[in-house]
Amino acid sequence: MAVKRHFHRVGSGGGGGVGGAGGIGLPSRMVNVVLVAGDCVFIGMQPILVYMSKVDGKFLFNPISVNFLSELFKFTFAIIIIFFQARSARASVKAAFTPRAIWKAAKANVLLAVPALLYAMNNYLKFVMQLYFKPTTVKMLGNLKILVIAVLLTVVMKRRFTVMQCEALCLLLIGISINQIPCGGNAAAAMLDVSPLAWVYTFFFLTIPSTASVYNEYALKSQFDTSVHLQNFFMYCWGLLFNFIFLFGIFIARGGDLASLNILHGHSRATAVLIANNAMQGILSSFFFKYADTILKKYSSTIATIFTGIASAVLFGHTLSINFALGVSVVLISMHQFFSAMPPKAPRPRKDNDSDVEDWEGGEARGGGGAVGGADRHVAMIVNGLPAYHSLSPRSMLARESSLVEMAAGANEEANHRHRLTAHALPI
Repeated sequence: MAVKRHFHRVGSGGGGGVGGAGGIGLPSRMVNVVLVAGDCVFIGMQPILVYMSKVDGKFLFNPISVNFLSELFKFTFAIIIIFFQARSARASVKAAFTPRAIWKAAKANVLLAVPALLYAMNNYLKFVMQLYFKPTTVKMLGNLKILVIAVLLTVVMKRRFTVMQCEALCLLLIGISINQIPCGGNAAAAMLDVSPLAWVYTFFFLTIPSTASVYNEYALKSQFDTSVHLQNFFMYCWGLLFNFIFLFGIFIARGGDLASLNILHGHSRATAVLIANNAMQGILSSFFFKYADTILKKYSSTIATIFTGIASAVLFGHTLSINFALGVSVVLISMHQFFSAMPPKAPRPRKDNDSDVEDWEGGEARGGGGAVGGADRHVAMIVNGLPAYHSLSPRSMLARESSLVEMAAGANEEANHRHRLTAHALPI
């Protein structure tokens, strides 16, 4: 299946480098660094901006209007990118953005409607969570999504985790729990001083975006040859549609009040920055899911917790306890352990009907052109029962095969000649 092939190619290794249609042609490690750094900035700023958008603990604007405007921002960005790519001088790039090609790609990427719906629901939950918890707490609770994602990756993407990676996920849970334990004698009272409805929202806050992330990665990688900008365009179309439906639902629920359709009502400079921040975060996420890994995406969100905590303390006077410092330290150790224990890639299975030349080509691609790669191919072919001369170049292989044919023909002719001499020497 295509999604499994691309998942193991770019997912299990922590990113396969952004290239191909719609890619940027950077090395894998460089791509991961850029993605994680950008994700830390945008995700770390989000709880701060949401908190700054509240007035007397309430939102004066409709949270769904922020989601709608964010989708409109991303939709416009995708249109601009597609416009410039369609004007490219390369014929192969132009062919991917013709009306017929776009319509064909839209039908092939219809699965993107599912994560678009889930993201629309999750964007509303982000605002609701800010009404019950502090920004740092929301960020640390959000890190629990990685456990749900690990289970979904095992079931949906058939991904395998090593023992050390499972231990790393347990360390992540411990680190988050340490941060959530309040300091002082009123710890038990503080833990219980939360509305039961808040825990219900927390459950959906963890499960809905986790499902959306895994399904988004599945949908993007299942159509890996489609430009990521074109896939973003399709998803943002669905996002606009679902958020408009939510706005219209609020309009009906309020008895047809036209003021509920005013998507600019109650907005401020903080909400304008929030809209741009959410849009850039969504655009960056698509590159994570297409070219990297959902686990890497969530671990980068964990790193953003440090930025959120420090900024929250500086801007709003929220205290950073020793538990926060210990929890973040354990989370960072967990991240290092998880990505240091990547499972080995499964060897390519050999088919009985594969030709020797195909085996040589596969060894050339995997082993490289150096002496070490050639030696590895030489040993591997001896183990597999293949002739040792397959470690040579194709031209040398043909020359060696020709010489072997000539030697065999000469041996047969010599044997026939000896047989005739022996026959004449026998008495009649």
